[in-house]
Amino acid sequence: MGEQIDEELVRRVQGGDKKAFDILVRKYQYKIVQLISRYIKDSSEALDIAQETFIKAYRALPNFRGESAFYTWLYRIAINTAKNYIATRARHPAENEIDIDVAEQFETAPRLKDQETPEGVALTEELAWAIQVALAELPDELRTAISLREFDGMSYDDIAEAMNCPVGTVRSRIFRAREAIDKKLKTLLG
Repeated sequence: MGEQIDEELVRRVQGGDKKAFDILVRKYQYKIVQLISRYIKDSSEALDIAQETFIKAYRALPNFRGESAFYTWLYRIAINTAKNYIATRARHPAENEIDIDVAEQFETAPRLKDQETPEGVALTEELAWAIQVALAELPDELRTAISLREFDGMSYDDIAEAMNCPVGTVRSRIFRAREAIDKKLKTLLG
């Protein structure tokens, strides 16, 4: 249903209806900013890159043929825009901060949130920190794949579309990311 609404809005934009694009921006701006914030430390820079993503998407929409879902196409533009920003600034991706709130969403953290004891709270904070460190140290393609899967709940097919690679590559990247995170957590948490 959501994809059909997106398709209709895209057709309207392609027909010259700028307000239809405003609806798409409002629908996806939070997700795009969250995605970019995983790579870009400064929140105002992340907002600028999100804005640039939507400008690029608007300019490219006349050529959008609907071969993938709109949001998958938009995610790909956001990822590439963030990567280009990082490359331009000549920073190593590991230097970019990953929000600790995002790290807490990782699948192992919710099980510990129920523990309101001081030890439970300390363990949760330590785990969130360890996950943040582990994610930040992943190579870009592994971090992107695991983030899209775990934080955005995207399917393997949609991730493959967003990352412009085969589904088998996505599965491999997610597997390798989980392995690397597990290994790092064991090291950091003893």
